[in-house]
Amino acid sequence: MNDCIFCKIIAGEIPSSKVYEDEEILIFKDIQPIAPIHLLCVAKEHFAYLSDLDEARATLLGRTLKKIGELKDSLGLGEGYRVVINQGENAGQTVHHLHLHLLGGTTLPWG
Repeated sequence: MNDCIFCKIIAGEIPSSKVYEDEEILIFKDIQPIAPIHLLCVAKEHFAYLSDLDEARATLLGRTLKKIGELKDSLGLGEGYRVVINQGENAGQTVHHLHLHLLGGTTLPWG
């Protein structure tokens, strides 16, 4: 997508603080963190919503979640973390490229 900020980050057109990258996903630091560790995990394929999942995208999301579990210690999330997916404006989604917020580094309040 030409106007998607995450697609531009993936393409290297906008700098980011990358912490992990492979052929399918990119994990980088959020520029407005709400926790001591606040990372964004994005699929390199552009799609906006969980409702956009087909079998291939669902498999990609599953591999992404598995990779987060494998990387948790190296990402500083070994003591626990929260995964958040905002869907739509009312939920706080500001970038319409499906992404996972990884929050940790402290005891997180609920609500």
